[in-house]
Amino acid sequence: MRSSWRGRVALSAFVALSALFAVSGAQAMRNAVPVNTAPPAVSGTPKVGQTLTASNGTWSNAPTSFTYQWLRCNASGNSCVNVANGTQKTYTLVGADAAHTMRVRVTATNVDGSSSSESAQTAAVAPATTTIAAPKNTAVPTISGTAKVDETLTAAPGTWSGSPTSYAYQWQRCDADVAACSNLVGATTTTYAVPAADLGYRLRVVVTAKNAGGSTSATSEITTVVAPVTPITNNRPTVAIVGVQFIGSTIYVHFRICDDSATNLAIRETDSRPGKLSYNRHFATFAPPRPCGVYTRHWLPVARFRGTGRYTVTLRATDKSGLTSLPARRTLTHG
Repeated sequence: MRSSWRGRVALSAFVALSALFAVSGAQAMRNAVPVNTAPPAVSGTPKVGQTLTASNGTWSNAPTSFTYQWLRCNASGNSCVNVANGTQKTYTLVGADAAHTMRVRVTATNVDGSSSSESAQTAAVAPATTTIAAPKNTAVPTISGTAKVDETLTAAPGTWSGSPTSYAYQWQRCDADVAACSNLVGATTTTYAVPAADLGYRLRVVVTAKNAGGSTSATSEITTVVAPVTPITNNRPTVAIVGVQFIGSTIYVHFRICDDSATNLAIRETDSRPGKLSYNRHFATFAPPRPCGVYTRHWLPVARFRGTGRYTVTLRATDKSGLTSLPARRTLTHG
C-alpha cells in the first residue's frame, strides 16, 4: 500500500516537471526569434523618379533572411498602405507617391520565426522635374509683300525646334545704310501696314517663340528701302531732319534724303550756337537713297558747343552732279 502511494507521488512529480520544462522550452523558442535593436532606415532623395534604398537595421538572434514592404503614408507618416510592387530592398518613386511620405517595413526571419520593424518616414515626396528646352530657331522668320508706303507686309515665324506653343511679333524699322533698328510701337501682329512715316527706312520683324522651357527670339532679314507711292523726281536732293537728341554729350541726328540720282550723296553738317563761331563737318551716305533713305549720324560737338544752351544743327546734301539741297535745320536746348 505504501509503495503504491509513493509511486503515485513520483508520477505526479514527473508530470509537473514535464509541464514546467515544456513551458520553459516554449518560452525559450519565443525568445529565439529575431528582435529588432535599431530600426531600418531609408536613404535616397524623396522625389518622383528617384530610387530609395532600405537598410535592414540591427537585429539579435541571427536572422537568416529579410523581406521588405514599402509603405505610402500621409504627410504625418500615418495611414500607411502597402505599395504595389514595393517588395524589394530598393523602390523607385512613382507619380502616385508625390506629396506622400514613405516608410519601409523590414521583416527578419530565422529558424524560430519572424518579426518586423518599420523605418522612420521620409520627407514628403517631391514631384518630378521635367526639363524642357526653350525653342531654337532653325530657319529665320521671313517677310512677304512689297516694302512700299500703303502696302501691307506679312511675317512668317520661320522654323523652330522645341515645339513652340506661341509666337510674338515685333516690327522694327532700320536705317537705309546701317542696321540701326528700333521697335515700332504697337506693331506686334503678323501683318504691318506701311505708313508714310516709314519712307526711306528698311523694315524687319523679330519673332519670339515660347514654350514651357522658355522663349527665344530670331530676326528676319531686312527689307529693301521703303519706296514712295509715286516715283520721286527732283532737280536737286531734298533733306529733312526726322529727329535729333542728345544722349549724354553726344548728339544723334536722324534725317531723310530723297534724290533721283540713285548714287551716294555728300552731306555737310553745321553746328551753330549764339555767340560762337560755327563748325562744319562732312560725311556721306553708305547706301544711296532709292529714291529716299533715312540715315543716322552722331558726333561729339567740339568744346565750344558743349554745356547748356541752344544748339542748332543744319544739314545740306549734295548729289554727284553738284546740286545741293536746301538746308534743313533743327534747334534744341541742351543741358
